[in-house]
Parts: sequence; C-alpha cells; structure tokens
Amino acid sequence: MAQVIFGKNGTESPEPVKAEITGCIPEWLQGTLLRNGPGLFKVGDTEYNHWFDGMALIHSFTFKDGDVYYRSKFLRSDTFQKNTKANKIVVSEFGTMIYPDPCKNMFSKAFSYLLAAIPDFTDNNLINIIRYGEDYYASSEINYINQIDPVTLEVIGKMNYRKHIALNLATAHPHYDEEGNTYNMGIALMRFGMPKYVIFKVPVDASDKEGKKPALEEVEQVCNIPFRSTLFPSYFHSFGMSENYIIFVEQPFKLDILRLATANFRGSTWGSCLKYDKEDITLIHLVDKKTGKAVSTKFYTDALVVFHHINAYEDDNHVVFDMITYKDSNLYEMFYLANMREESNKFIEDKVNFSQPICQRFVLPLNVDKDTTKGTNMVMLKNTTAKAVMQDDGSVYCQPDTIFAGLELPGINYKFNGKKYRYFYGSRVEWTPFPNKIGKVDILTKKHIEWTEEECYPSEPVFVASPGAMEEDDGVILSSIVSLNPNKSPFMLVLNAKNFEEIARASIDASVHLDLLWCHHYHVSSPWPGLGEDYFLCQSGKVHF
Repeated sequence: MAQVIFGKNGTESPEPVKAEITGCIPEWLQGTLLRNGPGLFKVGDTEYNHWFDGMALIHSFTFKDGDVYYRSKFLRSDTFQKNTKANKIVVSEFGTMIYPDPCKNMFSKAFSYLLAAIPDFTDNNLINIIRYGEDYYASSEINYINQIDPVTLEVIGKMNYRKHIALNLATAHPHYDEEGNTYNMGIALMRFGMPKYVIFKVPVDASDKEGKKPALEEVEQVCNIPFRSTLFPSYFHSFGMSENYIIFVEQPFKLDILRLATANFRGSTWGSCLKYDKEDITLIHLVDKKTGKAVSTKFYTDALVVFHHINAYEDDNHVVFDMITYKDSNLYEMFYLANMREESNKFIEDKVNFSQPICQRFVLPLNVDKDTTKGTNMVMLKNTTAKAVMQDDGSVYCQPDTIFAGLELPGINYKFNGKKYRYFYGSRVEWTPFPNKIGKVDILTKKHIEWTEEECYPSEPVFVASPGAMEEDDGVILSSIVSLNPNKSPFMLVLNAKNFEEIARASIDASVHLDLLWCHHYHVSSPWPGLGEDYFLCQSGKVHF
C-alpha cells in the first residue's frame, strides 16, 4: 500500500484545467464549487506542527455545459506574503508558535497583548468561504477575513471585524436564512467591555452595487450572551439556527484567556490554551432571532465537545437540534503532523481510545412550566428518545437521542436548513487520519449507505438539489477525490443522492492536494430556481474565465 505523506506542500493551478468526463454530468448543474483548506506546510527550512496551521489553498470546480474545470490558488494573505518573503515561517498559528525578536521591547508588547487579550498573529484564513451580502471571504476563527474574487481566487482586500463590530474572534460557519441574510457569532473581550458572546446579522442587500463599501458596514447585532466564566469562554466552531431561534452550546471545552494573552512569551501555542473540563456541564442557550432575547429556561446537558451542528428546526412547541458530539477534546491532538505521519496500523493502535464522533439529537420544550413535577420528561414528540427533564431548581436536564456513530463534516440539503428534515451526509470516520468513505444517514430509519473506492480519499460530500425537486434527497452529491495511486488522477465525483450510485466523474490532469476535509466548506452556484440561491456563489449562474 502506498504511504500517505501528510504535511507535504500542495501546488496551485491558477489557470483553469479542463477535466476528462466519464459518465454524464447533469445539464442543469451549472456553476462553481469552492473549497478551502490547508495546503502549504513548509516554508524554506521551517515547518508547521499542526494540520490546521498550513497556509490556505483555495480550490474551485466549475461546472459548465457538461464540462468541469479545475483551478486552485494559495490565498495571498498578509501571512502568506510575510512567510514567503522571509522564506521561513514568521507568523504564529494554532499549533506552531514563532517566538518574538528578543531585541524588541518585550514588556510593552506583552502589555499590548494583555489589553487586546487575543494576540494579533495571523490572517491565514483556511477554514471556509463565507458570504456577507454579495461579498465572498476566506475565513477562519480570528478577527481577520480576506475578501476574494470567486472566479480568479485572487484576494481583493483584507477585512477586520473589529472595525465594524466589537469582536475579537468569529466563527467560520455562519448560517443563511431563506432571504439570504447571513447570521454569525463571535466573542468580545477586554477593550470591548464585559466579555460576551455576540450574535450578529449581515443583510442580504448589504453590498453596494459599485463595490465601494464592504457588506460588513451594515452589520447588525442580534444579541449578546455573557460568559459563564469571565476568563474561560467556551470554544465554539459552529452554532445552530432554526426558523425563529439561535442555538448556542456553551461547552466545557474552554479557552484560557490569560494563557492565550501570554502564550507568545511562555513559549506556548494557541492550541495549548484550550482545555476540556469533563466535570463541568454543557449549557444550551436558546435566543429568539427577532427579539434578541434569550429564553429564560436554563437548559443543560452533560459535558461534551462539539464542533459541527447538523441542523435545527421547530416542531410542535419544541426546538430540535442535531450535532456531532465527542466525549473528550482529544481530536485536535490527532491532527498534529507527527501523529498523522504514523504508519496506519500504528496510528490506529495509538489512537484506539480517541473519542468517536456521535450524531446526537437534543429536544428543547418551548413551553416550560416551572410548576411541572420534578423528574418529568417534557418532550412530547414521537420518534425520538431525547428527554428534557425538569429539575428541582427549575432548570431542564437534556438527554440526547443517538442517531448515528462515526460520521463527521455533516451537510444537508440547505433548502431544509432550519426546517424539519430527514437526511444528512458526511465523511465516515474510522480510526485513520484520513476518511476513505462518504455516507448518507436516514434519521427516520437510522440506516445509512456509503460510497468508497480502493485507494481513494473523498472530500466531505456536498448536496445539490435537482431543479424542481419535490423530495429532500432528489439531487446529486459532489465530492473531490484524491488517490494514493500515482496512476489514478484526482477527480470530481458526482453521485445520485438517493442511492449513492455514480453518475459521473471528472478526472483532473493536475495536482489536487490531499486534504483532510475538517476545514472544508462549499458553495455551488446555479441558475435554477429552488436550489437555495442564498447559499450559492453566483446567483446568475454565469461562469467566466
């Protein structure tokens, strides 16, 4: 078996490369799919320590009249420019700390960092591509985002959240409502008053037609939620959103603010400032999107770690939300490059005790009567074993219903975001550092189907609905595939979403980087109505080269 070499630098293909098609690409599939993730791990003689440190490499797959074109480009962030100019890594990342010049005024620099709380290290936006108004940004979980041209993949300009809203950090996984408005959340610290989580909205029409002002100038704060612990905010990678509510899970996977503010001087990485308290509880905040007011009931569950929400919806005076949970925070440790480079059998043996991702459903009753008998389960919905049990102090203890084990990077038919749904898709996770299967889960039956091929490693699956689709799973699944076999070209896979049978593949005569998909997210554009245009990159569906 070929050996996977993790941390090997990817290469870019800035000009479109036409793929060779096997099968038949649906005629209605027109537009561009974008992916973002780490792609450059070594600069000169220096090397990053963690997979999430690699400099961003953006990929695009353009579907036009039955053909597919591929291109890729490294994100020309300030971090990229500084590192390449110096021919070494000079900007710190999540798992790689670059130590300051000892000749500089260390005390002045330390004081500045303590005031800001969040060190101003990097704009290496490697997690996602997000939309505000009609502007598209490469993003990660920091205060900087880089606006890009979705066709050429060139950087248009660097943006700082702090200039538009009081935030130190923001997630890279926003939500889009049916009108096309963008909802996101972040945290505000130190200089921005009492520390808090902030939920904000950018209207769909926030961009001006001349492109002279950024959409973020129209940002609106929806609400803020005080930290449960002032110096230990919860880490969050995503959040949930139903038609009328925001769901924020304040988990006991926490960021130590003082350690973060002094990490540079203690020789510690950002990653080392995250700690999991297995003895703590997990709070669940429910916020009304229209009023900005939090539901007064205290909902909580046992200690857990969550990175990805699947979906949320309202049903008969309940809020139902699904997410991928873990029993510990060891996942990040798995992705240190030294661990990932272990031979597969040794990797599995060493990581056998790592927590498995579990798809779980939580149900929150909206009409909570404080006089309800203690110990009563207030969940009245059928087809779920999830419970919400009244406690002596009037709080509600939530116990989840397990839907499926061993799937991550979930995606849905986005037309059903915030609505009752049945299917979700994702990468099947087994104890190797790279997924080799993608799956579809039926929540109603709790059964699943898979696609896999020998020596092939798929990206997270993306669902695109057929025009005029009447059924939730009427559409196609897109996934970019790389192989360990040098004789097998990378390809874009197109599956029938109902049965996972292959419709077509587009083989690419170019280097497509072996990505670990934890950081990837996609947008597809299409001219057809009913495909969730607010989620698409180019609503006109036009493709330009």
